[in-house]
Amino acid sequence: MPSKIEIITQADNELYQAFQRLIPQLTNNNPPPSLNDLSALVRDSSSTLIAARTEDHKLAGFLTLVIYHVPTGVRAIIEDVIVDESLRGQGIGEALMRFAIDLARSKGAGNISLTSNPIRESANKLYLKMGFKKRETNAYQYKFVTTQ
Repeated sequence: MPSKIEIITQADNELYQAFQRLIPQLTNNNPPPSLNDLSALVRDSSSTLIAARTEDHKLAGFLTLVIYHVPTGVRAIIEDVIVDESLRGQGIGEALMRFAIDLARSKGAGNISLTSNPIRESANKLYLKMGFKKRETNAYQYKFVTTQ
């Protein structure tokens, strides 16, 4: 179990180094964020970066909660849930999720959406255990092509 769940309000070298270590454990599709990227994230009013720390204050995991308003209500999405692979199975992911769920509820969201790669079996089991339901929907994505 983590000793502390907190909202990150400032990007610093500790945060940068943690993401350099953790993003490769989450995906090979995107590089870790720069310090400028992290600064933009923590300044963004619709995004909340939530972190878990171990008893010795090491950053052990993160998730991003996005809350935004649309004409039909308040929406919430959880993105980029990652727990250091050396610390998995200790309740850190669940603690991060519970904190995010409580925060989204307090901000007026009626539900929370998230997506998870099917190969992340432990994460998918956790989401189901916590009450998330697999949606029957068509998920679409439009990719911007960059020219160089």
